[in-house]
Order: sequence, then structure tokens, then C-alpha cells
Amino acid sequence: MTGPVNGTANGPASGPASGPVNGPASGGAARSTPAVTRAVTAVTAVTAATAATGAPARAFNGAPAGTVLVVRLDNAGDVLLAGPAVRAVAASARRVVLLAGPNGRAAAGLLPGVDRVLEWRAPWIDPDPQPVTGPHVIRLIRLIREIAPDQALILTSFHQSSLPPALLLRLAGVPRIAAISEDYPGSLLDVRHIVDETADVPEPERMLAVARAAGFGLPPGDDGRLAVRRPLPSVAHLTGPPGYVVVHPGASAPARAWPEGHCAEAVRELVRAGRRVVVTGGPGECELTRRVAGGAGYAGTGCSDVAEAVPEAGGAVPDTAEAVRDLGGRTSLAELAAVLAGASAVVVANTGPAHLAAAVGTPVAILFAPVVPAARWAPYGVPSVLLGDQGAPCAGSRARICPVPGHPCLSSVSPARVVEAVGRLAPVKEAVP
Repeated sequence: MTGPVNGTANGPASGPASGPVNGPASGGAARSTPAVTRAVTAVTAVTAATAATGAPARAFNGAPAGTVLVVRLDNAGDVLLAGPAVRAVAASARRVVLLAGPNGRAAAGLLPGVDRVLEWRAPWIDPDPQPVTGPHVIRLIRLIREIAPDQALILTSFHQSSLPPALLLRLAGVPRIAAISEDYPGSLLDVRHIVDETADVPEPERMLAVARAAGFGLPPGDDGRLAVRRPLPSVAHLTGPPGYVVVHPGASAPARAWPEGHCAEAVRELVRAGRRVVVTGGPGECELTRRVAGGAGYAGTGCSDVAEAVPEAGGAVPDTAEAVRDLGGRTSLAELAAVLAGASAVVVANTGPAHLAAAVGTPVAILFAPVVPAARWAPYGVPSVLLGDQGAPCAGSRARICPVPGHPCLSSVSPARVVEAVGRLAPVKEAVP
């Protein structure tokens, strides 16, 4: 299904501030949305440190919040979606330390407000979990004790539990912990934020609600959208001038990927429509980007050089020899952010670069497999077109491998529909005589 160009439905909403849930918001009126208001049904275990109103978040000794640990242990996209919550904490904290997994560490380093990043692989989160061992757990406890946080926020998605990390933070001596938990937390949480999990709240808003519950609010002038640190690296030597379309064919899970052949055909059709195309991918996706660029009629050279035009079946060569550039494996995450910032639109599945594009303000044509709800994970705060059958049998399954033969939710999306979506997001400018 092709969705409308969406600039507001999945982004920060303006309106009256609802105030903090169980503690004061710092730095001006807290922003709220109807989705968050519906989701928040109760909050328990309010501590004396956040019971007062009209004051910034405080440590137990009454001083302004010192070191705050923010925990988000999964992938790069999930960490980027935590950005507004991190900035809310940073508005009151002396120092913000973000604990991330190996797949999210680079994204954590891009978030404004983060002073230090710690890395630890969580056995209950990682898609390829390692055995739980005493030394591995002790390593985390020692890391946390070294930074001695005054409090911690554990940020999770609806299908994750905050209690395993809360237990380890307690063992490390963290005196105050806030998180969402449907399960009874006993003494593991000081601020237990309870939400209605049947309401599909966008991930950034869900996490910002936890920050507000702990007494942290966005500062004045912060619109609550995704963001990355600026300035970004220069990438003109890789992309040429801005205004190209990025096609990112990879995905963190196979069930979320648009078929490779469709990607190659979309690149070919975009070039025929007068677009310059940049194909991107991570270090493990060089062969994929090479095939996508090559399948479009270009000699894909992911991890090495710029793709060169090759003759089509009739012997014709496209008008420009650099209509397609293959950057597979050639960019750091910060450089990829810069590449996306220079694009007029991005074609991508529900994976990290979709959220990175949103963080740099670039419109997104997103191939969204409904294994998770689009209302929670669609690009946040930027114009977007949602593509894919959201009512397919795999909806809500959280499958990493498509459980339906033929992958119909995304294989049914034709390259022509993607090109049309790009045209809606970024019309081709007429040449000036």
C-alpha cells in the first residue's frame, strides 16, 4: 500500500503541554502528543527527588542531576530514536553517559548531549546472543561503578523488558533507576512508568515519556525531532553535488528487505527519470550494493570506487557516466549521515539509515514490512511515503526471516511505485535554460 506523504502524523505534535508524568520537566513546558497522553495510564514509585514541581531533575542530595546513565542496548536506529530523550536528560544533567550495544555504539556517538559511550553486549537483546557468563556480567558492573551514575534511565521497546538491565544496575550500585515495566519490578525501579502497550506510540515519544517521568524535559526551542551532531564530514568527493537520491538496499533483518532485483530496477528507473543515484551499504553489504548498481546497468564497485556506466542491451550508454555511485562499505556512520543529508530523498527499508535520514531532515520513501508497527518505527518528523502491505499475514510477528513465501508485503511494491514516491517527496527541478 502506498501511503500519503507524511510530514506530521509520525512526528512531534504541537499543542498544550501536559507536564511531567511523575516529576517536573526541566527547561520550560514539556511537549506532549495525544499518542503519549493515551499511552500513559499510571506511574508508580514516585521518589521524593521528583515529587516537587517546577524544578529541574535533582539527585538524592538535592543538587542538580549529576551523572545520568541512559541505557539503550539494541541497534543503531533504536539509539537514534532515543535522541530526544537523551537531549532532555542533557538539559539538566552535568554529564550523560550512554550504554549501548555493539550495533548501536556508533549511533550513540552521533547523539547531541552524549558525553561518553559505554559498550556492552546484552544477551537478552543481541540477535546473536552469547552465553551469559559471570565475567561478562562483572565487566558491566565494573564499567557502571567506574562512572558512578547518580541515576539511570533504561529505554526499551514494547517487546523488551527493562528488568534485566535494572538488576545489573542495582548490583552496580545505581541509586535511582527509571524505566517502563509492565511486570512488577519489586525494588529494581524507583520510577516505574506504566504505559498502555496497545497504543502504537512512536518510539521517540515513548522514550521521551520515560525521561519526563524521571523529571527531565526538553529545553526551550527543542522541537523533539531526531538529530545528530554537527558539523558532519564532507562527502562531496564521494557523492558529487547534493540533490541525488540515495538507495539503501540492505536491512538489519531479511524480513525487512526489499528484493534485490526490485532495488536494481528502481535505480535504473530513477536514472531514466533524470536522477543521480547514490547506492549505500555497510561493510558487509559491498556485494549487495555492487549487484544493485550493476543490475541497474552500472559496474558496481562497492568498497572500492565510483560505479561506471556500462552499455545497456541496445548498446546505449546513459547520458552521464556518474549517474550512479556505489558507496557500499565506504562510509563511516557519520559519513553516511552526511551522504543522507545531501540527498533529496532516500529509498530504504525499516532499518537504521531510515532513522539516520530522519535525523538529518531528509524525506524518506520507506519500504516497510509490517513485522513491527509502522506507527512506532516509521521515519519520525520528516516527510515520508510508506510503501508495503501493512495488512500482510506477517503483521506484528517481529519475524527476522519472512514467514510468508514470496515475501509479498514488499515484493508486491513495484519499482515504478518507488520512483513515483520519490517524485512526490522531491520533484525533479526543471533545467534552467
